[in-house]
This record gives sequence, C-alpha cells and structure tokens, in this order.
Amino acid sequence: MFGPDIRSLVITILLIVAPVALFCIFVVRHLLHKFPGYDSGYAILVVAIVYTFYVLVLLFLTSARDPGIVPRAPHPPEPEDVPESMAEGGGQTPRLRFPRTKDVVVNGVMVKIKYCDTCMIYRPPRCSHCSICDNCVERFDHHCPWVGQCIGKRNYVFFFMFVSSATLLCIYVFAMSALYIKFLMNDDDKTVWGAMKRSPASVILMAYSFISVWFVGGLTVFHSYLISTNQTTYENFRYRSENRVNPYNLGAVRNFREILCRKIPPSKTDFRAKAERDASRQMVDISSNTGYEDDTGNFRTKIGADVETGGTSSTGEHNLALESKEELPSQPNNGHDIGLDIKEGYEDAFTRAIGQPLSIDGSDTRSGAHPRQSSWGRKSESWEISPDLLAMGSGVRESGRFNGHSMPPERVNK
Repeated sequence: MFGPDIRSLVITILLIVAPVALFCIFVVRHLLHKFPGYDSGYAILVVAIVYTFYVLVLLFLTSARDPGIVPRAPHPPEPEDVPESMAEGGGQTPRLRFPRTKDVVVNGVMVKIKYCDTCMIYRPPRCSHCSICDNCVERFDHHCPWVGQCIGKRNYVFFFMFVSSATLLCIYVFAMSALYIKFLMNDDDKTVWGAMKRSPASVILMAYSFISVWFVGGLTVFHSYLISTNQTTYENFRYRSENRVNPYNLGAVRNFREILCRKIPPSKTDFRAKAERDASRQMVDISSNTGYEDDTGNFRTKIGADVETGGTSSTGEHNLALESKEELPSQPNNGHDIGLDIKEGYEDAFTRAIGQPLSIDGSDTRSGAHPRQSSWGRKSESWEISPDLLAMGSGVRESGRFNGHSMPPERVNK
C-alpha cells in the first residue's frame, strides 16, 4: 500500500540510483586493477551494487507497508453515561455531544486520548491523524515526503534502517572517490588539483555525498536519540516545552530492544476487502445527482423536492433562475410589450416554487406540451389574481425582482 506521495518516491529512487551509476562508470571501473591481486578490485563494484539494492529494498518496505492505519468506524460510538449538561437542544430528541477526550493509564501515568471526528474513533495512545494521508496512524512519527508514506508503528524500523543504510552508502561513495583521487596523485606525481582535473566525476560525487550525508546522517543521529528515549518525532516537537513525564521510556537498552527487535504486528486494515457503502447515503447521492425529464424532453435537476420539504440546496436558487430563464418565450417580438415575456417567466418560477400550477383565467400553450394557466391578458394587459392564489401565496415573500428584471406592477381590469 503506497501513500499519496508516490511520485516523490520516484525522485528519491533517482537520487540514489543516478549517483551510484556514475560512481560505477567513472570511479569503480578504474579501481578494478588498482589493488594487489587481479580480482580484488571487483569487490568494490559488487559491494556498491549489492548495497544499493539493499537500500532500495528498505525504501520500498518503508513506502509500501501499512504504517499502522487504524480502521475507521462505520458510525460514531455509543455515548457512555453522558450527563445532561452534555446534551444539546431542549426538544424531545436532544443532540448528544461526545466527550472530546478520555483518560487512560499507561505505565502508571494518566494519558489523554482524543476523539477523531473524521475516523469516528477514540484514538489509541500515541496515535494521531495524518492530514496528508487522512488516516489515524498508530505510534505516528511523521509523514515523510521522500518515501511518500506516513512513518508509524509498522514501518518505523524499516525507515530507521533505510536512513542509516543510506548514510553508510554516502560514506562509501565518498571514501572510494577520494581513494581514486589518491591513486591519480601517486601515478602521475601530481598535486590534488591536477588529480581532480583528471577526474571531475569523482569531485562531483564527493560533493554530492558530503551534502547528502548531512541530511540522512542527521536523521540517523536524531532518530537514534528518539529510540533511546522512546519518543516519536511528533511527541518530541509537540511536547518538548511542556516537560511532561514520558510514560513509555523504559531505559536506553530496553527502548532499543522494544522498537528495533520486536515483532511487527499484523495490519488492522484489509486493503483487498470490498468497501460496503451505506444504503442511506447512496440514496441521498443518487437523488442529488440525478434529475428528471419533463414533457418537452428537457433534462432538469430536481429542486422541487428541496422546496417542498423545506430543505436548502447550494445550487437551488441558481438552477431556479436558469430554468425560468430557459422557459422565456423564444419567438421574436411582434410589437407587444417585452414585459409580457418577463411576467410569464416569473410565473413559471413561482409555479415551481409553490409546487403546483397557478389557477388563473386564461391559458398559454406556447410550450406546445400542455395548457398552462396564465394571468397576463395579452390584449387587455391586465394582471388578474384569483382568490385561491391570494390565499396560497399569502405566506410567500415576493422579492420584487427576478432574473435581473424589474417586476411589473399589479394592475386590475378597468
């Protein structure tokens, strides 16, 4: 199981393989016959290739192994003896709030564990939620971008072996490159600068190894200190200033034995299992992402359900305006007032908002699908509202503007 930063893993592999390839081509090739015994120089080449392969294996074991992900719960835990002060709301079904922390005892020391809203679990001790992997990881150390994976309980040993082995590889390349410069000085009886001019690849490899050893070597020294005190990188940086007692520190020797020599626990997550989706969530997703086809063959989103049930939608008002705009008459203006089209578009939107057609004298069949009541007299230019519409819309607050046009004033028959 690779992490989300698998592309950075490719960069890390190139940073290891490319220098070793240059080392074998421009340095080791000239050292094959520099030692007493014809075949003794080949040991340098074999060690370089085998040890590089070993470092790459440790890199893959660190990156591809489950770091100790804690499975998510399908639903929040049941509240345990929640006091009345923890309940919210004064109705018949109050909403309960889970306690954010719990106290557990570790080696005689009280330790707080926190509730994770994302995973819906109480995290075990030394567990933390990684914001990059979006998972709770046991004995969370840090998220390493160079290996593209979290470092936790199940891959920390391989990570420590990787950085310490990479440190030794850098030292080996630096030493063999410096040895080749020494041989060039002895052969031609030249100075250091003359030998460096004859083998610029050796100089580049020595500089690259010297810089790299400060990074991987620094990590090796730092994590050796963390292992000796049984800390994680996360705990060291977060609780450094609090001077709290470390309940996990058992002494340097026992700490090294517990972390580096213990058996790696099996993974708690079955990554090959089929995920079961909640049926209720699936119904919500289907209803929100589908629509219906009206009588004219146009596909529209279902926003009427939100209006009828009193729900809200992030795109409901926008879709309502778009649908009303699309239903405006498309025939050319034959001289009648353009306010006719605007009012008819408003009538469409108002009809869908209240969930039923307007009951007003007059019919409009411009859509060609079914007759629809219209309240705008084409000849008399009157706006007639029936009593049932007045009763129906008494609780509706009219905005006065629709789709960027001013609402026409109400008129009565003269």
